[in-house]
Amino acid sequence: MPILRIFERIGDITLYYINQAGRMSIFLFHVIVSIFKPPYYKIFDITKQIYIIGTLSIFVIIFTGAFTGMVLGLQGYNTLRKFSSEGLLGSAVALSLIRELGPVLTALMVTGRAGSAICAEIGIMRNTEQIDALECMAIDPHKYILAPKFIASIISMPLLVAIFDVIGIMSGYLIGVKLLGVNEGSFFSSMYKNVEFIDVYMGLIKSFCFGLLVVWICSAKGYYVHMERKGGFGAEGVSRVTTSAVVLSSVLILVFDYFITSILI
Repeated sequence: MPILRIFERIGDITLYYINQAGRMSIFLFHVIVSIFKPPYYKIFDITKQIYIIGTLSIFVIIFTGAFTGMVLGLQGYNTLRKFSSEGLLGSAVALSLIRELGPVLTALMVTGRAGSAICAEIGIMRNTEQIDALECMAIDPHKYILAPKFIASIISMPLLVAIFDVIGIMSGYLIGVKLLGVNEGSFFSSMYKNVEFIDVYMGLIKSFCFGLLVVWICSAKGYYVHMERKGGFGAEGVSRVTTSAVVLSSVLILVFDYFITSILI
């Protein structure tokens, strides 16, 4: 009967996503265990991944941070002017960047630039049976391939967020003070009075969590490309799973941003 087929389809999809959630959780557990299990890494393996994930993302982070700060300076000035509070522009720009926009936009940019590359790289390694070859040689792929990427992402993301915040604040300063005529002393004094350690701490916690989240989702999607419902082997399967990884990572960044904020605020 058609109605039974509908329920069968719903049950099949539900079981698939439950299995996928469990599979990715076990994957994360294995990677975390492999990080602390000897033999330990050569520093070159980690620095190479820091270069790929962090250093190569600096340009897009600077570019995005600059224009985000400019928009905040412009919009913040026009909003605060209605209440004759232009002097609070510095704190408005700094708090917006440090608490929310800095970690979130940095994570989204890294997902699009580095996360997609990680997913495609591991997916191609799975399709060309390189991961199977490592397992045949008794080499743990979680430790050899994935652990350096996890360490590099967790190190790189807070540094990229710090660069984003500094560039964004200076861009807001240029627009607010140099272009729109806000008093320079008021700009920095309001920032000094209103930005507290809890704000920096919140941004730091978010950057660590987002760094782990991005590399986890993207690497797990590529690692299990052969088990994806719409994945499979070949170039088309890798392209589909890469798109899925970027979309899922971006959505979860926004979801976790809410939950972390609700806990720390």
